[in-house]
Amino acid sequence: MAGSRRRPGSDRRPLLYSAVAVILVGLVLVSLRLVPGSPLRPTAASHPAATSAGRSTGTPTDRNARPEPSPSPSLAPLPFEAKNLDLNIKGWYAWSVLDKRTGEIIGSKNMAETSTTASMIKSWIVADYLRRAADAGQTPSDAKLADATKIIRDSDNTRAEQFYNGVGRSASIKRLIEMCDLTDSKVATDGGWSRTELSPRDTARLGRCIDDGRAAGPKWTKWLLNEMRLVRGAGDFGIRKAFPTTVRKTIAIKNGWIDRTKEQEMHVNCLAIGDTWTMGVMVRYPIDMGYDYGMQNCEKITEALLRPAT
Repeated sequence: MAGSRRRPGSDRRPLLYSAVAVILVGLVLVSLRLVPGSPLRPTAASHPAATSAGRSTGTPTDRNARPEPSPSPSLAPLPFEAKNLDLNIKGWYAWSVLDKRTGEIIGSKNMAETSTTASMIKSWIVADYLRRAADAGQTPSDAKLADATKIIRDSDNTRAEQFYNGVGRSASIKRLIEMCDLTDSKVATDGGWSRTELSPRDTARLGRCIDDGRAAGPKWTKWLLNEMRLVRGAGDFGIRKAFPTTVRKTIAIKNGWIDRTKEQEMHVNCLAIGDTWTMGVMVRYPIDMGYDYGMQNCEKITEALLRPAT
């Protein structure tokens, strides 16, 4: 019948509409993957590049398995070992070593006990004079510097007394105790410089105070240390004599020795400043044994504390 005939192509329209719908849905899904925050946006874990760095995506990361940062190199040991000494030395003796790099102090059990310094204190008297002159804007004359050289290198007592008067006598020792952070030392009750009381521990601290510039100040510290390396004659004994010849010339020293008739004792003391350390050794013994006994024992004590040569 004519009324029931279909128009050509009318049966293909539903298929066309379905195809168009599928394409539109696909475009919408692709667009959603590009929108930030969309649940369809790919994560770093799903990106191929995330697995290309060698990390396994199927195994959890073990934080404990990560390499630890390399520790900083440890400091080289000092040339001394902390040990109890039994050296058959008559009388009293004590010693102390200070690590200039860390401030750590080692020493004998009695390193806080004091003894009179004798000429060892001249290192401070000269330092105090030089620092105060610089602080006042003054430059010591050549004659004054020559006097200071005689005090340090040759332990001249007359010139030391003149300098001690110039820096205020006991007021200078009070400055020493305060500026150098000494804990055991005492001003001499009779006011004399040789009667100043230091401990071996405070002697090592005095060495650090000279070495780091507090004692003589920035202008004169190098000069003073050089003079202390050039100590000569009767005052050149003790700590640095225990070192090889090539090392001795690098060690700054100031020693003290005196016979105490009141106490009937010899007091011999040694201060030394090395590259990484400072050291104090003090001995007391019967007066009739002479100076050499104490001078040799300063060296003997040092030798006993040195690490074996490598």
